[in-house]
Amino acid sequence: MPAHYRNFHNSVPWLILFLEVVFFVIFYFSDYDRDVSSISYPDFQDVNHMVIFGFGFFLTFLKRYRFSSTGFNLLIIVLGVQCSVVIEELLLFLPDWEREDDMRRIVKASLSLTAVIISIGAVLGKTNPVQLSLMTVVEMVAFHMTRWMHTRFLQISDNISMMHVHLFGAYFGLAAASRFSEPLPGSEKNASTPKSDLLSMLGTVFLWVFWPSFNSVIGENKIKAISNTYFALAVSTVTAFMLSALITKDGKFKMTHIHSAVLAGGVAVGYAAHSIKYPWIAMILGLLASVITILGSYCLPRCLNPVLKIHDTSGVHFTFGLPSMLGALAHVVLLVIENWTNIPRLCYLVMIYIWAFFLTMDVALITGFITGFILNLKLFKTIPVSKYFEDQFYWEFPHLAVGY
Repeated sequence: MPAHYRNFHNSVPWLILFLEVVFFVIFYFSDYDRDVSSISYPDFQDVNHMVIFGFGFFLTFLKRYRFSSTGFNLLIIVLGVQCSVVIEELLLFLPDWEREDDMRRIVKASLSLTAVIISIGAVLGKTNPVQLSLMTVVEMVAFHMTRWMHTRFLQISDNISMMHVHLFGAYFGLAAASRFSEPLPGSEKNASTPKSDLLSMLGTVFLWVFWPSFNSVIGENKIKAISNTYFALAVSTVTAFMLSALITKDGKFKMTHIHSAVLAGGVAVGYAAHSIKYPWIAMILGLLASVITILGSYCLPRCLNPVLKIHDTSGVHFTFGLPSMLGALAHVVLLVIENWTNIPRLCYLVMIYIWAFFLTMDVALITGFITGFILNLKLFKTIPVSKYFEDQFYWEFPHLAVGY
């Protein structure tokens, strides 16, 4: 193995050790004196299962990158949750930031980490653990500062601010992906198999089951949020199967469509899940989200990505980015409908949420682009294009001779 690769493998444990020492020191001086939590253990368990099992399997569609997809996902989650809680500790020094109970902080850290996992989907198979760890720390800092600006200057509620996580993660990841070299044309490693698609679909099912908890865990009116999320997910799933059968030549279902579009309703309804009064509104939102996801899966890789020279490995743009944009737009439309008789208040609310949207997009794109540039410095042992989507570069394989 060349010295460049040996240096990379030697740097991973030292970086992880350094991060843990930093976490130890900050946690040592932290105050944990609240025994009562506003978050129940079942709610915490649902979010934990969703992030670890759901996203862990969701990204296993590459036929030769399944070990890394699940293994690195777990590593990034446990590092990222600690990092997020540490950032929350440091934010206590800023104005208008209150200390919360431990369970709530861990749950919010897991929710925030969804942004990182979505971003990793855009650069999946092209980054090593050193780059992923750095990306996690930078993105967590950027997302927490964005949320602080939401609550401090725009007076947006905590749960709506958190629902920008999909938007932030998608466009941070796309901006970072623009700085990575595209894979070799026709690379056989950049493909899936029936087994890898099945594992990925298992992750989709986990995400589907626990998404109502994700949208309702930190907000008020949880019952309404759960029911609206469920109906949006149900309709987006039905629409995905319907459209998949309609647009394929032989009328068969395509796993790529189902894998992406069944979750679109849960992403889109997140902004307004607590305030939608009637289930049919959530159902329409789920239908539209599924439609734009499937259309995006056809158009973006063929039209937009080649022009921008972005290789989006997991399709996070149409799986999370477009539905979250639809959700933000739908939230503003619903506010207009509810407050149209009070013009001054209506103008104020519309401007606030539009600013929050563009603030999230701007911070995600700028910090993502800068992070992608930094990750491609030689200091971080950038892997060559020939080693993209390759488990054997990171993991021991005793069965190499049998054909992995």
